[in-house]
Amino acid sequence: MRIIFAGTPDFAVPALSKIHNSNHQVVAVYCQPDRPKGRGKVLTSCAVKNFALENNLDVIQPENFSNEQNLKKLGSLEPDLIIVAAYGQILSKEVLNLPKFGCLNIHASLLPRWRGAAPIERAILSGDKETGISIMQMNEGLDTGDILLSRKQNIANSETAGSLTESLSILGADLIIETIELLPELDARTQDHTKANYAKKILKNESRIDWNQSAENINQMIRAFNPRPIAQSNAEGTEFKDKVLRIIEAEVISSETSKPPGTVIEQNKQACHIATGAGILSLKRVQLAGKNIVSIKDFNNAYQLTKLK
Repeated sequence: MRIIFAGTPDFAVPALSKIHNSNHQVVAVYCQPDRPKGRGKVLTSCAVKNFALENNLDVIQPENFSNEQNLKKLGSLEPDLIIVAAYGQILSKEVLNLPKFGCLNIHASLLPRWRGAAPIERAILSGDKETGISIMQMNEGLDTGDILLSRKQNIANSETAGSLTESLSILGADLIIETIELLPELDARTQDHTKANYAKKILKNESRIDWNQSAENINQMIRAFNPRPIAQSNAEGTEFKDKVLRIIEAEVISSETSKPPGTVIEQNKQACHIATGAGILSLKRVQLAGKNIVSIKDFNNAYQLTKLK
């Protein structure tokens, strides 16, 4: 088949790679325009574009996929199928109806569980024990199309958004190839719309830890916001002057405590235990503002905490 691939971040690269190395033809790769990133606001290309250029694939980066000029360009490519993976733009009805076999989306959730921009983070935040990949026949709704194939994956207690994104991207790559090969004989199933939840985009202001929450909920937050935007708190102590402490990794060691939330219960050479609204959280890796990420052992050797707030 003649396939157009539309995706932007690292999550989409394994699927593009699998399709590119199959017996199908990737006639063009669509991704978001280069954006300024970092403190220097340097114009940076996305992971999908980098892969496409390295493999001599044509790259197209429209600000608006669905305007008249881009629709003409799209039509001239004569695609049999459009594959979408975290592209970052809504496709119009004209785009959806253009390919012979329509548009398929690689979605990182067992739909309809999490629809929207951040299904991986929201699954971890909510304490879900499993997630997966859904290959969906796209329609005009937000992740409301019929499901062609899906695969489950367990969420480990130590799983972060980063590690889960990586494993789901590989699962999605395998499943999209299977879907393409079986496409003529697959029976799509309608989603149960009453079970849908909206996975809204993660905002930086969500990263502030509320120590009145339970240790379990705070740890889910730390895992969900790793590698970005990273859960954080203000550190109290003579050395800190209310500096931000970013918590990279932690572990729940108790579900009960009588100490006020945010209190440092114990800090020694090997451990730093913090009271929460319900239970105790043991910090494992942290980053003080302006410093490198360090183990809690190295942090404890240099600093003395009194409270997190």
